[in-house]
Amino acid sequence: MTVDPASENFTPDVSVPSTGVELSPAEKAKVAKAAAVEAARVAAEALAAAEAAEKEAAAAESDTADAAVAGASTVAGEIAAGYASEGAALELGTVVLDGTTDPDAKIRIPLATLNRHGLVAGATGTGKTKTLQGIAEQLSAAGVPVVMADVKGDLSGLSAPGSDNEKIRARAVDTGASDWVPTGYPVEFLSLGTEGIGIPVRATITAFGPILLSKVLGLNNTQESTLGLIFHWADKQGLALLDLKDLRAVITHLTSDEGKADLKGIGGVSSATAGVILRALVNLEADGGDTFFGEPELETEDLLRVGADGKGVITLFELGAHAARPVMFSTFLMWVLADMFQTLPEVGDVDKPKLVFIFDEAHLLFADASKAFLQQVQQTVKLIRSKGVGVFFCTQLPTDVPNEVLSQLGARIQHALRAFTPDDQKALNKTVRTYPKTKAYDLEKALTSLGTGEAIVTVLSEKGAPTPVAWTKIRPPRSLMDTIGNEAIAAAATASPLSAKYRETIDRESAYEKLQARVADAPAPTENFDYPPLPTELPDLPPPAPEGPSAAERIMDNPAVKSFLRSAASAAGREISRSIFGTGRRRKR
Repeated sequence: MTVDPASENFTPDVSVPSTGVELSPAEKAKVAKAAAVEAARVAAEALAAAEAAEKEAAAAESDTADAAVAGASTVAGEIAAGYASEGAALELGTVVLDGTTDPDAKIRIPLATLNRHGLVAGATGTGKTKTLQGIAEQLSAAGVPVVMADVKGDLSGLSAPGSDNEKIRARAVDTGASDWVPTGYPVEFLSLGTEGIGIPVRATITAFGPILLSKVLGLNNTQESTLGLIFHWADKQGLALLDLKDLRAVITHLTSDEGKADLKGIGGVSSATAGVILRALVNLEADGGDTFFGEPELETEDLLRVGADGKGVITLFELGAHAARPVMFSTFLMWVLADMFQTLPEVGDVDKPKLVFIFDEAHLLFADASKAFLQQVQQTVKLIRSKGVGVFFCTQLPTDVPNEVLSQLGARIQHALRAFTPDDQKALNKTVRTYPKTKAYDLEKALTSLGTGEAIVTVLSEKGAPTPVAWTKIRPPRSLMDTIGNEAIAAAATASPLSAKYRETIDRESAYEKLQARVADAPAPTENFDYPPLPTELPDLPPPAPEGPSAAERIMDNPAVKSFLRSAASAAGREISRSIFGTGRRRKR
């Protein structure tokens, strides 16, 4: 049996083979010393071998770690290579792989592809608004005007420099923005109607059109088609529908006797449908709609301005008095986009967009929308790219956007999703299937593991091909990530050059005044009724009898007199009835 000399229990064997001769103490000491020296030599060799093994293991571990880091860096670099851009680009952030951020692996969107539209989605509190804020900042810095909906009122900070602290600067370095400095941007504050704190903007009923107005009023398909007929008739008659009272006057006219005659040959307006529309208009007016519909109407060229410093102006729309009707807010933004589609010239492919339009809370735009409305949105989004306008929809779930519209969106910035219910899980699975295949991430796990300010990104490259999927740490905004307060917003709106243009309401002659004048100018009918002619000869009266009926009673009993009185009463009754129901009095011919 071999015993390791380095063992704790090793004892040198100082005995010698039995020869029958007893060793002296000196000889025993010599033998023991020799054994000890040998044991020390063996122990030293064993220690050296152990140290060598430890160094080899440590080196192997280091090589493995270095290989892992190098591999991760290589993968991150490969992902970032798909986002390389020769032209100007919008910087989103940097690649995150296995929990590590690579500041050199930058994720960007080429400005030339921003008119291919995009989607920013994610659950509440995941950082969508700050992502939009950062996008708006970079677009403004590149000289591109931006239109945004400030639904929650927390985007006004775009006009003021951000807070400078170590946390922000550390994030900026991690996301490749080592040149981060607090910066404010040119902002216009607009409000729907005259009851907000921003510059009041309006739209006329005629310009809004029956399809968008039906969406605001919540009308069904039948009521929407009836409203379209009303618009058609008013247009043919040269009756401008500028505000709500104009539309009410036209509907009231078309349900009258005279109006029913006007609609002969092209259909009619049923009283029941007209009643539904009128009640919806009353509700809209009660919610502040009367302060929105009218003149002066917003001119879309005022949204395409660039400041003297070369920065694009960011236009923020706030709800104002329409917080109770967010559907109206989103529908108005759709009207602005549709108006741009009608008025802007064709530009084709451009180095950077002429305008980027951002729809926040986009689910409100599509909820309970009619088929005609969805078709209009789809057509507008599909074709407006040729006008140099990019559109970003912002919502919680990609499934909030119809497939026909979703298919037109080239950029996808998906913040964290929450899968708490079966419907959430179904939406998560659908979202995963819309992304390109990737070996770098388990997308289903990644989408539920993203931190605040992180997103799964894929965009269109300059060549028009989808980029690799990238777990991205988003850059921090340079402007204030908070509101500047109502007083500051009101002061900025008052000082704007647009204030003088839109502040005062104009009420010019339109359908209401023309229809009122038509009634007032109608000649009053004579007070003579069409009485039947009196008989040429009255029958002789019977001789008076002392106890018979009086002369008046005998006259009233005469059949001819009774017939005359009945005719007169009937004519008078018709005139009284017309007056009560407000349909006017016919002129005698």
